[in-house]
Formats: sequence, structure tokens, C-alpha cells
Amino acid sequence: MSKVLFLNLPAYGHVNPTLGLAAALVKMGEEVVYFCSEEFRDKIEKTGAEFRCFKTNYEIGSKGGSGNKKNFKEIINKMLARFEETIEDVLSQTKGIKFDYIVHGSVFPCGNTIGKILNIPTISSFAIFATPEDLISMSKEPITEESINQLNQLESYQEIASSLKENYNLEMPKIIDLFFSRGDLNIAYTSKYFISHNEYYDDSFKFIGPPIYNRKENLDFPFNKLEGKKVIYISLGTVYNNSDTRLYDVFFKAFGDEDVVVVMTAYNLDTSKFHIPNNFIVRNYVPQTEILKYTHAAVIHGGMNTTSDMLYNNIPFVTIPIGADQPYMAARSAELGASINLDKDTVSPEILRDSIEKVIKDPSYIENIKKIGNSFKESGGYARAAEEISLFKEKRDIK
Repeated sequence: MSKVLFLNLPAYGHVNPTLGLAAALVKMGEEVVYFCSEEFRDKIEKTGAEFRCFKTNYEIGSKGGSGNKKNFKEIINKMLARFEETIEDVLSQTKGIKFDYIVHGSVFPCGNTIGKILNIPTISSFAIFATPEDLISMSKEPITEESINQLNQLESYQEIASSLKENYNLEMPKIIDLFFSRGDLNIAYTSKYFISHNEYYDDSFKFIGPPIYNRKENLDFPFNKLEGKKVIYISLGTVYNNSDTRLYDVFFKAFGDEDVVVVMTAYNLDTSKFHIPNNFIVRNYVPQTEILKYTHAAVIHGGMNTTSDMLYNNIPFVTIPIGADQPYMAARSAELGASINLDKDTVSPEILRDSIEKVIKDPSYIENIKKIGNSFKESGGYARAAEEISLFKEKRDIK
């Protein structure tokens, strides 16, 4: 049995994919210590891992951002402000414990650095498949290679680089590498068929398919209202869902007079200012896996987890990407003929309603969805991840 240090960014899109991985490691007999924020304690403890809470307020992003250049710089500054503090926090809380290897989210900035400080092998969890070049090219506010390189000259960055060199004799990673942090082994939650940059991913990447895992969700929901009905599911996720509330008016106008039941998530959204049609069921949280059993079509933001759920469960869908890697996921789904990708700034109730009708009625969409879904199912899931980690340990003589 090995001791595993698990570090991750406190965000649903990054934690949820790793729950099945943590559970698989525990099932292997590994002793897993998982660091995250208090919000995720219950989810993590249910995997069998030991939960540890960051003492630092580890948020590197701001909810409701648009993913543009300004917000990218804000993220960088917040990350740099907590970089050393987070390292000291983790090292302090684990003092005296000898870990055999570390698993970290690929966008968790300190993960790889902590692995080097502890001199142990690293495994990176990739929940984002857009490459740095993809994110740069899709940003509406131009983020160039030059502008990223300029961030490496920030005084705060230079100070941390100097401290890291002095205290641990380590080089500070470049800014871009902090958000695309490869490990000695890399677990990616998709299939090779779905990604568009096979040349970017070397043999250290193992594609296990989407994070399909029983998260023991709260099933308090009026499912009886969905029986025998045409159901439309709408979700803009949990990060950028508040950035453009105009979209909710589009949803209400598109489907308010239709003979459908609409299940819509509205995470931390004040819905009191909206007139919500009677055929809408709006919740802060819904058990997505169960809802999809009733769903005829969906409108989603293009986040990795939700997109994968649609593809895995053969649900026709339309995407309205807002920020981060969502434009990449939406564009790739459309490129493979599995969905229709709409612009959040120009979408209208009519365009949305027509698009939903098209993905439902045109059989090519469900055919292409099934192609991707089959590639997911053939990738092996968390059992494949466990096998790859076992081989990884064997090669490095980790007991």
C-alpha cells in the first residue's frame, strides 16, 4: 500500500472528475490524502480518501468572468499571491508523512512543484483538453504568446522564483506551465478520438474516457413531473453561469410557450428578477445523471464534465460556450458533427429553439454522438486509470 498526496483546485469541474480516480486508488489499497476546500469535504470523504482542507483561501479564478485577457491576468495575480503560501500550508500539514507519489490537477499551480520538493513521482489529472494554443486562439481579447511571456517578468513572479530557488533549489515554472502542468504520468478524461491535437499529447498521456462515477447525488427532485414529457435540460455550469444573465431570458422565451418540461440549473443565481414560465423547473443544483435519463435534448455551456455526460448518454445537445475551455469543447463537438455551437452574444430564442429541433430531428447528430460515446466506452474508465497507475508504480519500484 502506497501513500498518495492528492492536490486539486477547488472547483467542481476539476474535483468531480477525480472522485472516481480517488475511489479507484483507495480500492487498490492506496492511502490517499486529498487536499481541497471545505466545500468538497463530503464528496472527497465518500471516496474513502482522507480529506485535508487548505488553510489558505485557494481561489485563483473569479466566478462570472468572461475568460478574456483581463481576467486571465487577474487569475495569474491571485495564483501568484497564494503560490508560496499554499506550498508552505501543504508541507506543514503533511510534515512527517512520507508520500510515495503525488496526484494533482493539471491546473493546480503548486502540484508539480510540491512533487519536486518532496522528490516523488507526479501524476497529473487533465480535465481540460484545450491546449495553450487553443485557449489563446479562441480568446476574444487577444492573449498572445508575447503577453504571456510578459507575465513571466512580473515582479511578484520574479520574487517567488527567487524564493523557490533559494529555499528549494528549484526553478519556477513558466506561467503557462502552471496551468498545463504535466506529470510523469498524465490521466486524461476523454478519448483519443475526441481530442484534436494528438501531436500535443505524448505517450505519458493515458486517455481513460469521461469521468463516469456514481457520485451519490442528492435525488430530491420531482421526477414525476418528467414522466411521459418531452424534457429539455439546460445547464451553464457553476463558474461562468452568472456572467451573462441575458441568456436566461433567451431560455425562458425560447421554451416558455412550448409543450415541454425544462429542467434548468441556476447555480448561485438570484432568480427573483426573472419571470419563470410554469413549465420550467429551476434549481440551484440538480442530479444531472438522473435527469439525463428523462432528457430529450440539452442546452449546455460546453464544460468538459457536462459535454462528456451528453456524449456518453447519447443526448442531442446545443452548446453556448462562455469562457475557459468551453469554446474548445463546443467547437470540437460541432466539428465532429455531434452538436450545434451557438454564439452567446448573438443567440436568440428563435435560433436556440430551431437548433434544438434540428439536433433532435436530424439523425446525423445522434449517429455522431454515438461514435464519440463508443470511443469513450472503449477507453476503459477508472479501471484503466488504476491499471496505468499500477504499471507506473511497478516501473518506478513503488510499493
